[in-house]
Amino acid sequence: RRVCSAGSPSGRSAHAESHVQPLYQPYLTTCQGQRLCSTYRTIYRVAYRQRYRQVPEPMASCCPGWSRANGHTLGCNRAVCWEPCQNGGSCAFPGRCSCPPGWMGRACQTDVDECASQSHGCSQLCINTAGSFHCACRDGFSLAADDKGCQPLVPPPGTDTSSQAGPSSEMKEEMKDLRSRVEALEQKLQLVLAPFHNLMLPEDVGADPISRLSHSLQQLDRIDSLSEQISFLEERLETCKCLEKQ
Repeated sequence: RRVCSAGSPSGRSAHAESHVQPLYQPYLTTCQGQRLCSTYRTIYRVAYRQRYRQVPEPMASCCPGWSRANGHTLGCNRAVCWEPCQNGGSCAFPGRCSCPPGWMGRACQTDVDECASQSHGCSQLCINTAGSFHCACRDGFSLAADDKGCQPLVPPPGTDTSSQAGPSSEMKEEMKDLRSRVEALEQKLQLVLAPFHNLMLPEDVGADPISRLSHSLQQLDRIDSLSEQISFLEERLETCKCLEKQ
């Protein structure tokens, strides 16, 4: 497989070969005239000799980009990559690497940005890393058990969560009542401070200027106290609104 040319060069192979070898054995016999004659006879025996013969040996030449896994195989099944594969890749085709997940390129040298596509599965944030990625959550959330979803942070036991529900109707009514009382006190103060007017003052306030001044100072104290309460309630209202937006 993937062999571009093949040949069969010959090689010498030695082996032992058996053959019948004739032997000439001399002996004496009686000839004519009662004379002794010397002659011979032929006998045969099995002998062995070394013979050499030409034996064809297979030879293969691999196609460009392929090589043999070892010298004992004829097929060329190992691909050759001129640039070494990086990041755990393996040479699968001549000049091309097979990359593990998270890497791409001819030599597996380029990181795959999993966060650029929508296949990462993160519910909120995706953070790309070398050869991989991981999910993260925004403030106020924690990563779920599947390492992809996000769930709201659970407040510790004993935390007052009533302020997160927004201002209640009772708080709004209280603020409205306090504003009305402040407006009424301001109107009374203007009446008290009006010089030389015949004003409708409370029964316990005398008509002399000292009594009027004392009464006006008391009204100012009450206004300051109510104003502080309104400011405190407004701050609570703003805090509730911020939590509701988050």
